[in-house]
Amino acid sequence: MHWLALLRPGDWLVMAGGAALVGLSLPLLWQGGFAERAIIRQNGQVYAEADLHSRRDFAVPGPLGTTLIAIEPGRARVVADPGPRQYCVRQGWLRRPGEIAICAPNRVSLQIAGRTRAYDSLSY
Repeated sequence: MHWLALLRPGDWLVMAGGAALVGLSLPLLWQGGFAERAIIRQNGQVYAEADLHSRRDFAVPGPLGTTLIAIEPGRARVVADPGPRQYCVRQGWLRRPGEIAICAPNRVSLQIAGRTRAYDSLSY
């Protein structure tokens, strides 16, 4: 441990700054960048695309009824769905590219997209 004696206070400051920079940039690089838009699909077809910079609400018709989707700056969510289990509503706010809420019984989905595509897994 004699190498610790060679470190000066400025060295500790540089190491702490480097660790903070890595810690702050890792989530942005790992998660595929910033969320830019929400893609709403109905029955497999794109129903609407919305920019995530403004507040909007959508009422998407489906075979069981209407699914309500709320979009706020930087996030989106399914507010209400006529499906029996409410899995898509329980997803909560979607913020990162690649996140998706699927209301399968009503055939409606909400996906967050960014400039780069985030993958859960890759296979050949």
